[in-house]
Amino acid sequence: MTKQPGPAGIYVHIPFCLSKCGYCAFASYPMAGHDPQAYLAALSREISFYREQAWCQERVFSSLFLGGGTPTILSAKQLTRLMAYLRESFAFSGDAEISVESNPNTVDAEKLAALAAAGVNRLSIGIQSFDDSTLQRIDRTHTGAEGERAVTLARQAGFTNLSLDLIYGLPGQTPAAWRQTLERAVALHPEHLSAYQLSIDPGSRFAELAATGRLALPYEESEAEMAEETINYLAGVGFERYEISNYARPGQQCRHNLNYWRNGSWLGVGAAAVGSLSGLRLRNTADPERYRQCWENGLPAWVEAEGLDRERSFRETVIMGLRLLEGVNLAELENRFGINARQHYGQTVANLITQGLLELTGEQLRLTARALPVANQVLAELV
Repeated sequence: MTKQPGPAGIYVHIPFCLSKCGYCAFASYPMAGHDPQAYLAALSREISFYREQAWCQERVFSSLFLGGGTPTILSAKQLTRLMAYLRESFAFSGDAEISVESNPNTVDAEKLAALAAAGVNRLSIGIQSFDDSTLQRIDRTHTGAEGERAVTLARQAGFTNLSLDLIYGLPGQTPAAWRQTLERAVALHPEHLSAYQLSIDPGSRFAELAATGRLALPYEESEAEMAEETINYLAGVGFERYEISNYARPGQQCRHNLNYWRNGSWLGVGAAAVGSLSGLRLRNTADPERYRQCWENGLPAWVEAEGLDRERSFRETVIMGLRLLEGVNLAELENRFGINARQHYGQTVANLITQGLLELTGEQLRLTARALPVANQVLAELV
């Protein structure tokens, strides 16, 4: 069987955490009350289902990402077995990027060594802040020192590609405190940094607090100062901003996420996972117990299946691609979808260029520096 060229990834969702953070609206649940082994058995059944499908058999996957939740809440043995079964079930390129998300207080030397031995070559550590009082306010269960120790242990285990997740605009956070978090993060010499502005998402505890006026967030001016500090400071120490909230050392961009932003294909496995199989969008139930029950009965856990038409795929590719600092290439879009973006969007793009929110250089369309802080509003014009 001929393997299909081009990037394709696999995302595996582990929905369990030690506890639920106040800002989190993701499909994640405290481990208490759940049986991780039963969930992993269901995960294996889903992997077994997909390994027999022609779409998966025809591909060499260039990335694998275990996300959550907190995948490293699982034991070293559970993670190693899962990784082994994934590698046995699917073909991966020799240089495939294999990422695992973690939290500082769910890793130790043994677990990190096991991950490295299992072929994981990229570790993403959810630190969020190095300020202990800030961490307490957002319900994190680790300290800043534990964040630093997790990085040290990862280096000792042999990881040469580390990403740190940080959040600014948190309750009680000041620009000075954010600068200190940035400095402590950079001092650890990570290859990649994700620096997100706090969003108040429906379904989170913070959304409930905000609705009743009980969430003390920084003023807009302070948030703007933190955003500007992030851009300027990280650029000054050698990080390239390649996506709205993501920064990397040269050549260290997250290849798995680049595939998302370029609207490529990927397989989604696990509760709440979404896959895009050459335009077939599949979404699993977010309830891990329902997910388990489906697969115990030999039934896929899909709650939504949609075949994206050419125009919908084109628009999604434009929207996602403009999150990248490089933007999108109009000639490549027309070659891929047979749609001329200038004709398709007509005056809309022209108006955004006139307003200084988009810029077109040759065939390359991108957001301007002025547009990046309000990217969601700009991109909404192109939906």
